[in-house]
Amino acid sequence: MKPTVLILGARGRFGLAAARAFTQAGWKVLGQIRPGSSASLAGVQWLPIELTDQAGLIQAACGASVVVHALNPPYPQWAKEAPALMDAAIGVAQALGACLMFPGNVYNYGAAMPALLTEETPQQPTTRKGQIRVALEQRLLQSPVRSVVIRAGDFFGSGTGSWFDLALAKDITRGKMTYPGPMDVATPWAYLPDLAASFVAVAERLAQSPDALPLHSSFGFAGHQLTGADWAQLMQAVALEKGWLNSGQSLKIGAMPWWLFKALGFAVPLFRELAEMQYLLRTPHAIAGDKLAGIIGKQPVTPLPQALRAALADLGKN
Repeated sequence: MKPTVLILGARGRFGLAAARAFTQAGWKVLGQIRPGSSASLAGVQWLPIELTDQAGLIQAACGASVVVHALNPPYPQWAKEAPALMDAAIGVAQALGACLMFPGNVYNYGAAMPALLTEETPQQPTTRKGQIRVALEQRLLQSPVRSVVIRAGDFFGSGTGSWFDLALAKDITRGKMTYPGPMDVATPWAYLPDLAASFVAVAERLAQSPDALPLHSSFGFAGHQLTGADWAQLMQAVALEKGWLNSGQSLKIGAMPWWLFKALGFAVPLFRELAEMQYLLRTPHAIAGDKLAGIIGKQPVTPLPQALRAALADLGKN
């Protein structure tokens, strides 16, 4: 029989990528969405059940051996909503006897993070969102459910909601790229279908051997290591290929108006929250993927030019 996965928040950006990846791998996929929401993806059984209806969701997801926590409230609502969502996800996974998988990020490490982040790197958050993320993972560690955290850098591909679509690709069809950090600082980027495929690979390893991992596991997803200059070179090539730039033209590079974000932060909560994370693009860092590779073998990594074209196509820029 096919193993079954329940994806909480399956209509969101990561949730949809995970649903697609598990479906392609032959799993039975149950996608939890809010009642009244519309969703369409072949092979997914949609469950329009509120997360607060634990009994109804648990009954509908009976048999699921893996639960993917893909629920992510808007930045300004993190403090209020994220802990309750994690507690609900833990409750569902515990009732199902399932492994709970969660996409981690690098907020946990703070502004003084070292150049290479491993699973043993001390977590010393320096922002409110970093503190929240650490607290969420502590909830996992203190729970009786088997859990897996796979930590990645900035997302690109499979939807909207990251610097890629908000800045880098926003005006690419007009021959312009805005970069939110220094052009010479390298940081990790995760092509979302690759990250989702890594979730599948770990889940399949557990399906084959339930004791292959300790009760609580954390892995780093290395992804692509890129500077702003690397992005500009890639974007330049695609813009010429697509005719967004004429032969001989160069991509115009703009900077993020951080001063405006800070000035308007008191009136626009999202601007305040984004400004708080500015340090991430100013601090060189990379994510070690050796431990993950030791479990699943070679990590899924789509070649950058291919990933970039697909990510732009996802945004309707093709």
